[in-house]
Amino acid sequence: MIGGARQPREYGTPPVPPSHQGCAIRSVRVQLPAQRGELRDRHEDGHHLHHLLWRLDPSLRVCSSAVLGGGIGPRAWILNAQVPGGYPRLDPARHLAEIAAAEGLTGPGAGLMTAADVAAYTTGHDGGVIATVTTGLGVRGWAAAPESATHAPHRPGTVNIVVTLPTALSDAALVNAVATATEAKVQALLDAGLDCSGTPTDAVCVAAPEPGPDGGEPFAGPRSTWGARIARAVHTAVLAGACLS
Repeated sequence: MIGGARQPREYGTPPVPPSHQGCAIRSVRVQLPAQRGELRDRHEDGHHLHHLLWRLDPSLRVCSSAVLGGGIGPRAWILNAQVPGGYPRLDPARHLAEIAAAEGLTGPGAGLMTAADVAAYTTGHDGGVIATVTTGLGVRGWAAAPESATHAPHRPGTVNIVVTLPTALSDAALVNAVATATEAKVQALLDAGLDCSGTPTDAVCVAAPEPGPDGGEPFAGPRSTWGARIARAVHTAVLAGACLS
């Protein structure tokens, strides 16, 4: 089987949750390999939802397009949170911060959001690179769409990609890694027979160690050693998710 599809859930004893903006959030840890993050379970405004959580080593930094904590810099955690379809809130960054607070997370983090079933995440592995993807393709299309199409409201359906790798990357290589992951995503969608380059709200996070005096790997394009591994891992995960959607 390509990647990892829906995983079995083993529920523990839920902690007493805090309340945020009148919204009680209950989280239950599910045991999964740490490099793929933890699959978490919560109840929010009458909805049973999931989120994936990575608790990052202090030596890691993240380059991301995340709605919360985007950009390049040290991040203590990454959160990929499921929200209901027809998402009504207009403050996604604040909402993600509330979920993070309910998890007891501190320090800077990166938060992504999707209406896709987070429990149906898929993974790809290649040479130490792990790509974890949640795939929602209900609102898909081409990046270079006519101007009229860009004014339509967009739901957070979203293909969210989180990549972890064990090798330090330079600033330029980190940015290149995000581009490489995006290229691989589009290739996988086309290979799945879909006529799209993604959704209007897709997001990518790449986590890699801080570079030392040598500055880290200078390249992460698809023909570099680590870029090629990123591309293959992301392609595997996105293709599996697209075939399940």
